[in-house]
Amino acid sequence: MKVFRGYHHPRLATECALTIGNFDGVHRGHQAMLALLKNEAQHRGLPSCVMSFEPHPRDYFAALTRKPELAPARIATLRDKLTELERCGIDQCVVLPFDARLSAQSPQSFIDDVLVAGLGVKYVLVGDDFRFGAKRAGDYAMLVASGARQGFEVARMNSYEISDPKARTGLAAPQEGVPALAQPGGVRSTRVSSSAVREALAAGQMSRVAKLLGRPYSISGHVVHGRKLGRDLGFRTLNLRFSHWNPAASGIFAVQVHGLAEQPLPGVANLGIRPSIDPADVNGGRVLLETYCLEWPASLGPEGAYGKIIRVELLHKLHDELKYDGLDSLKAGIARDCDDARAFFDAMQAGNSGQTMRDRI
Repeated sequence: MKVFRGYHHPRLATECALTIGNFDGVHRGHQAMLALLKNEAQHRGLPSCVMSFEPHPRDYFAALTRKPELAPARIATLRDKLTELERCGIDQCVVLPFDARLSAQSPQSFIDDVLVAGLGVKYVLVGDDFRFGAKRAGDYAMLVASGARQGFEVARMNSYEISDPKARTGLAAPQEGVPALAQPGGVRSTRVSSSAVREALAAGQMSRVAKLLGRPYSISGHVVHGRKLGRDLGFRTLNLRFSHWNPAASGIFAVQVHGLAEQPLPGVANLGIRPSIDPADVNGGRVLLETYCLEWPASLGPEGAYGKIIRVELLHKLHDELKYDGLDSLKAGIARDCDDARAFFDAMQAGNSGQTMRDRI
């Protein structure tokens, strides 16, 4: 997949089939839309193209108004979003910087300058709640009218829903804060959305997150140097920086690490700000994903992971971050977490009967 920062680039296709959105998490609803886009692009002999934004528009307005509470919790890093878009078979992705200029652009100017002149769109696919332009004044009807005048087709895709066994009438209440629609036979279905994924991550419902995403939740990145406290405690960790200050998940997790050996390595990880550590440490209070591998490949040696790109799957939440009263207490807490993670993997292996996590989703 070709990735472009902005649409002024000589290698960008002169015509395309396009969809537009933030695609945070690239969940199953996004995947269904991308599959439809790819199919429509192939029928027209066009490259499929995704337009996304960085930062998230709500991040921009939260910073502009100095109201950080307006910014959404981030599900995925830009790296992980682009990786998932590529896995969905998209040909090219245009990442637009969401800034003062773009936020003030009128809907018609966005169509004229970006969609038509910039990208040469011939087909545009949007969601059922799509809005665009300054003050979100542009809508689907406006896009359709412009397409009729300017020579591009427009289609709209309805919300994507999945069955929710935990929300069967008379057996259990629907998940709090997650919309559910009644279906024949009393079975309910849940609308798949980034908001639903964020809510499930905040609640630590990792199996539900995996169902909404169609895969285990994961974070990838380069292994970076940290304070080296873990090795002093007897738990050498792999450190990944989560670029956004407000990740949708936080806490202590049983994880699998991909990228260091032929098979994924079991581990335990802390995603957050490490409240037991001095906030003035080398990482400056930034959000980190710190992972201790329960098994370590001897071929890597003690320093062999630095600089490698790894992917950490967060499979099961053990508990929220805790503040310990000293390094001895912290060391004992990490040891307990390792024992609990081993117990989780033992139970998973016993219950899988040869199935992988992806087989079970």
